[in-house]
Amino acid sequence: MNKGAQYPRISVVIPALNEADNLPHVLPPVAKVADEVILVDGHSSDDTITVARKLVPDIKIVQQVGKGKGNALRCGIAECTGDIVILMDADGSTDPAEIPDFVAALQAGADVAKGTRFTLPGGSDDITPLRRAGNFVLNGMVNYLFQTRFTDLCYGYIAFWRECFDFFDIDCEGFEVETQINLRARKANLKIEEVPSYERLRLHGSSHLHTFRDGWRVLQMIGYEFVRRYATIKTPGIHEVYRLASISNMATIREMAVITVATEINPSDGMEHVQAV
Repeated sequence: MNKGAQYPRISVVIPALNEADNLPHVLPPVAKVADEVILVDGHSSDDTITVARKLVPDIKIVQQVGKGKGNALRCGIAECTGDIVILMDADGSTDPAEIPDFVAALQAGADVAKGTRFTLPGGSDDITPLRRAGNFVLNGMVNYLFQTRFTDLCYGYIAFWRECFDFFDIDCEGFEVETQINLRARKANLKIEEVPSYERLRLHGSSHLHTFRDGWRVLQMIGYEFVRRYATIKTPGIHEVYRLASISNMATIREMAVITVATEINPSDGMEHVQAV
């Protein structure tokens, strides 16, 4: 990737549990485009950590403090220092060659770039008919309830500006984490763009996903997020606000959000004043 002086720094977070055989196919191409590679080890019993350090000597190894993919991603994101954070899988199913596509979507104005397997030239060699049907139903439910136009709800290839986490948190434990990120970004009024992505078959080992159990958790997550109210602060293009703030020393959205705005809407100036809670 051709990185100019203004090119954003990229952190890639990869959760891994007994993925030593897959890492040689994943880490080297990731390291070529990322400024920071963070591998979150879920207490692997194989040589995952040894292999990772051999492949990428400056890789940052984070030991997961809990269990589940959501917890692993939370641990990894907390260690990121890049401008952009990209979430990938360690099993070889997500293609590192697509990273520039996600970065391009963010640079074009998106706050969050989420992968989709259901928009060409995206696709999947891995998803089963049952999981495809479940994703279709859950995705349709989300589009109806949250007024979105997602084509893929449960896919873990996601990129975002790191400042997005000034506006929402990850606090779930399992594979429902992708749904939580998508829904909370939507509720925070962030600009979300979908990027076509091709999901490949896992190279070695077996999946940690359990179709019915994890599908039920996704459904619960949708219901939980629906009953919680939307964010009251509009936050489109937050990365641009941060860039301007660094130049002019103006207050960032985050700084303004902690201030209670008592002024009512003034129709004459066309500005909307909000109250942060």
